[in-house]
Amino acid sequence: MNPSAQGWIKKLLKEVSKDTAFLNLNETQFYDSLRTCGFIYGSNLEIVLDIVERKDFTEEERSKINILLALLYTHHQSKSETPFVKSVIDFYTEINEIKTSFFKGLLGGDKKSSEQLEKIIHKRTQIDANVLTKNFQYFIINALLYIDVLAFQEFLKKKSISTDYLKHLEAAIEAIILDVLNSKSTKNKYDESLIRLFESSLRYFDSAPLSYEKSIAHIKTDQEKSYILDLSCMATWTDKKIDKNEQRFLVQLGTDLNISKDRIRDSIGSVNQFYTENKDNIALLSSKNLVRSFYDNSSKMVSKLITRNSKRLYQELKDSKELMMLLTQSTVRSLNEEEQKKVQEQLLDIFKSIPSLAIFMLPGGALLLPLVIKFIPKLLPSAFDENRIED
Repeated sequence: MNPSAQGWIKKLLKEVSKDTAFLNLNETQFYDSLRTCGFIYGSNLEIVLDIVERKDFTEEERSKINILLALLYTHHQSKSETPFVKSVIDFYTEINEIKTSFFKGLLGGDKKSSEQLEKIIHKRTQIDANVLTKNFQYFIINALLYIDVLAFQEFLKKKSISTDYLKHLEAAIEAIILDVLNSKSTKNKYDESLIRLFESSLRYFDSAPLSYEKSIAHIKTDQEKSYILDLSCMATWTDKKIDKNEQRFLVQLGTDLNISKDRIRDSIGSVNQFYTENKDNIALLSSKNLVRSFYDNSSKMVSKLITRNSKRLYQELKDSKELMMLLTQSTVRSLNEEEQKKVQEQLLDIFKSIPSLAIFMLPGGALLLPLVIKFIPKLLPSAFDENRIED
């Protein structure tokens, strides 16, 4: 079975059908297995539960297999009567329609085939290697793949997926991670930069930023709670240790989420063990400062995407005088709340029309929006010459 060649999903489903024991694990057991193999942390070092025993897969291939197995488990637990492949394609079709044109060209037509699903999974787990460094791919894209699994669970339960569910989940994750970063006893300039990035990002959501209390209220299922706690543990580990202040914050977060003390200890112990044992196998951990790597790579990625799509972006911006004016204003003053919302709405409309920029509309993509706003006037100066405001 080769996840880089056509036909791998059919082959994998056939292999899995010979031993379906993992489908009958309870939700906590399966979630913990996804965490142990690294899927929850965005570093797929193994196949979950060694369901496929081959050891020579690439990181990207392991990521594909793990997300498919996580979706398969979720589908089985839901007792849905819709066939698995059709169900997942229907889910991504709905995500595509309400949120992004990222899968444009891969969806449509009556035939819901495993080949079509292969293309979707490939695009979802693989971003152009020239745009994203492999180190960065671990952190921003793969660590957020579990949001797809949570959203699929919601889709199977409600027979549809609402924009509100996705927005609230993303906003809750960002608000809580921001509080985690703020809990550090000592912050260096990269911690401060990342905190500002999160704060800016939250202001660009369609609705008002969520408070910590409201964020907690939006996290309802056991898997959502475990995931938020594990992401928070991961965020505290950016300087390769969890200090007492951060530990207190994590215990309080777990308590606010009604997670047992044992489970909180397990979550903190798990991230310590995973990163300590695998520090030689995870490229990102070779960096002296994970926050610095994350911020620098975010900036590089946004810069490359804007530069690559500069002609198309230039044309779209020329047609939007108000957006041009606001982006120009943003270089010399802070935009107010209403202006920020306008910038977000109009930029997202542009991203929908440029598929390679639709990455900013995937789960977690909103985090990078402030960098887009910062870089567009710098990287497309000709578009802004007429509107340039002198210092």
